[in-house]
Amino acid sequence: MEIFRFNRDIPFMRWRRAGAVISIVTFVLSVFFIATKGLNLGVDFTGGTVLEVGYSQTADLTKIRNVLADLGMPDASVQNFGTSREVLIRLPIKPGFSSAQLSETVLSALKQSDSSVEIRRVEFVGPQVGHELLENGALALLFVSLGIVAYLAMRFEWKFGLAGIIANLHDVIIIVGCFAFFQWEFSLTVLAAILAILGYSVNESVVIFDRIRENFRKMRRATVTQVIDNAITQTMSRTIITHGSTQMVVIAMLLFGGEVLYYFALALTIGILFGIYSSIMVGSSIIMLLGVKREDLMQPEKKPLENDGAVV
Repeated sequence: MEIFRFNRDIPFMRWRRAGAVISIVTFVLSVFFIATKGLNLGVDFTGGTVLEVGYSQTADLTKIRNVLADLGMPDASVQNFGTSREVLIRLPIKPGFSSAQLSETVLSALKQSDSSVEIRRVEFVGPQVGHELLENGALALLFVSLGIVAYLAMRFEWKFGLAGIIANLHDVIIIVGCFAFFQWEFSLTVLAAILAILGYSVNESVVIFDRIRENFRKMRRATVTQVIDNAITQTMSRTIITHGSTQMVVIAMLLFGGEVLYYFALALTIGILFGIYSSIMVGSSIIMLLGVKREDLMQPEKKPLENDGAVV
């Protein structure tokens, strides 16, 4: 059932040059910010101290953050862990303080604020572990990207595989570029969001590419531009419903999920918006640029062999 109906094909490919300018500018700016500003890596990657503390009543996270800010640690991560009375605190490495000294200083300050606080556990994440996590995350992105290229190339054609991975990496670079520009904390949850966006974006690309393949079979007299515009227009109803519903859930997490889910939901929000754009404008424009044609997706008809005038 189509809730949103379009009586005419939307001329998306007429705007592909403007889309190319937008994509190139945002991509170059993202790379520039990543190279110049770098990422504000969280404790997961840089190393630090992890404290789990318990309270006799519901913990006031804002009050805890203020205590840590007074200690000169405004970038510490504070979140509920399990119940509203359990709190997980991630502290970055502080020069001149060992892990034990840092945990004792924090616990002493928290007890002055609330004497009921009790320490549950203390863990130290070394920089070497954080470096390995960063390397493993980069390898995960690489393997996912290669898998997407292989899948699209086998299901459709190599031009579609190349277009799909460029469109998806376009989304990833822009997400990372936003985190670099605004210096938002880049943690393992953000990396998980990026990997989720890769899968989410390729799903949208597959739907559009599959409709393009079907249109090449049905619209035999249409041009490539008409085939692609018709394919995108036919999938617009699904795109609006699917992405609109997903975006509402993500925005709810962004607004009401608290600090724990904030950057995760923020990365998903940016990724979903650019995922729609890249699947429509970037991926489709690239397959046109690569010169996709009907023969790329359809097996040529075999002509019957003739032998002395008789069909074999």
